Amino acid sequence: MNRQEAMECFKSFPIYGITAEAMSAGRSNAEVVEAMLKAGVRFVQYREKEKSGLERYRECLQLRELTRKYGAAFLIDDFVDLALAVDADGVHIGQEDLPPQAVRKLLGPDKVIGWSTHGPEQLQAANALAGVIDYIGTGPVYATQTKKTAVPVGLEYVRYARENSLLPFTAIGGIKEHNLQLVREAGADIVCVVSEVTGAEDVAAKVRALADIMA
Repeated sequence: MNRQEAMECFKSFPIYGITAEAMSAGRSNAEVVEAMLKAGVRFVQYREKEKSGLERYRECLQLRELTRKYGAAFLIDDFVDLALAVDADGVHIGQEDLPPQAVRKLLGPDKVIGWSTHGPEQLQAANALAGVIDYIGTGPVYATQTKKTAVPVGLEYVRYARENSLLPFTAIGGIKEHNLQLVREAGADIVCVVSEVTGAEDVAAKVRALADIMA
């Protein structure tokens, strides 16, 4: 799919899926991602930093096939080379990764770029790059197991993003079923829920329950 179609996927469903095999109750990423897709998730990010390059490549080929089957966008966290190798629909990068302008140069004009932001200054930098990047992540909203050293920015930053971001955004970090309503009320239309989904006994049922709260 092209960049515009991928961003339509981003906006089409309130739950943004991210892999976390270590928090998937012994299941493979393919099993968990397919359950997400069956429940309506249309935007999936592959985030596995501890695996070898070959493991990541093989897994992403599988996930690329799955996401195509369900008409979902597929992004890779950090690894621009891997995204190109498996023809992903884009990448998600952090503040310590290659700059967005460099990533855009590598990916060309028709892939999605998401950029993590952690406060107003970074959000304003993202606003200045609207057109280079397509959406931002805002967080971590709460303390999170997936990034233990990250300092939570709270609901206040979600509210700030709602009022000030020129780009679509997704709230991320420590978001669970019990606090999701607060994140929604702060202004998030799209949320990344990681371990709460990947570790759920019934992944599809959990996704649907979260989507109902966001409705």
